[in-house]
Amino acid sequence: MQATLQAKDFKSDLKPIWCPGCGDFGVLSAIQRALAAIGRPPHEIAFVSGIGCSSRIPGYTTAYGFNTIHGRPLPIAQGIKLAKPELLVLAAGGDGDGFSIGGGHVAHVVRRNIDITYIVMDNQIYGLTKGQLSPTSPRGLKSVTSPYGSLEGPINPLLSVLAYGAGYVAQGTPADMAALAKLIEDGIRYPGFAFINVQSPCITYGSVDAQLKQQKAAMQDLRALGHDSSNKLGAYALAEEYGTKLYTGVFYRKPVAEPTMEGLAAERHAMLREKALPKSDILKLFAPA
Repeated sequence: MQATLQAKDFKSDLKPIWCPGCGDFGVLSAIQRALAAIGRPPHEIAFVSGIGCSSRIPGYTTAYGFNTIHGRPLPIAQGIKLAKPELLVLAAGGDGDGFSIGGGHVAHVVRRNIDITYIVMDNQIYGLTKGQLSPTSPRGLKSVTSPYGSLEGPINPLLSVLAYGAGYVAQGTPADMAALAKLIEDGIRYPGFAFINVQSPCITYGSVDAQLKQQKAAMQDLRALGHDSSNKLGAYALAEEYGTKLYTGVFYRKPVAEPTMEGLAAERHAMLREKALPKSDILKLFAPA
């Protein structure tokens, strides 16, 4: 009989090098709590990330980790899940990683509905490279690359992923770690692609208004507001307020989950198995006539 797993079982020996007070500490703890609640041992979990402060996170867990190049966690995570569908696969990164250089991949992982949980630590700034604008930075933000204020409007991650058709879309903050852990756990349990936007403050380069203390005062729980997470139009309306209000909880959960790509691929393999050539004969197809 397998012993019950605890959050500490998912804590690696590496010490995080984030700035003291970084929101990513809370995200890491929430992920470890969620994995303990799921109960899958570390060797059955693959955790993929891109580049940036937040993307160091797989190394701080005991799961198999893959730190990819910038903006590429989702392609690698998809490949892992399709090759080894029995694994629990997580992907993580920051707002720049996910919605700038990696933004083109999000739509496609959603439409494929591969069973991956994607956690974006959204702090509206590039923290690792010392405070440039990111795709979610608000218009008017003064930064090292916008000393007179940004002229660009932000991408809305929640609205984008909803519009692409994701079956599970949620937002949390490390200011309420227990609630964030539950959102991540629910995202993992959702049978398909799940997206969790985490308002994780950058203590060094981020906005003062976005720090944990201010978040705690500003956040509004969607369930307490009476939001029905199966109401997609309602989810759109709430997501429209990204950047002006801090809603936490599940924006949308598809009432009936659609088939996953890995499930459909397994069905297709089974259907074609009898027609498949022996491996030893496949190369003969490419032999010169």
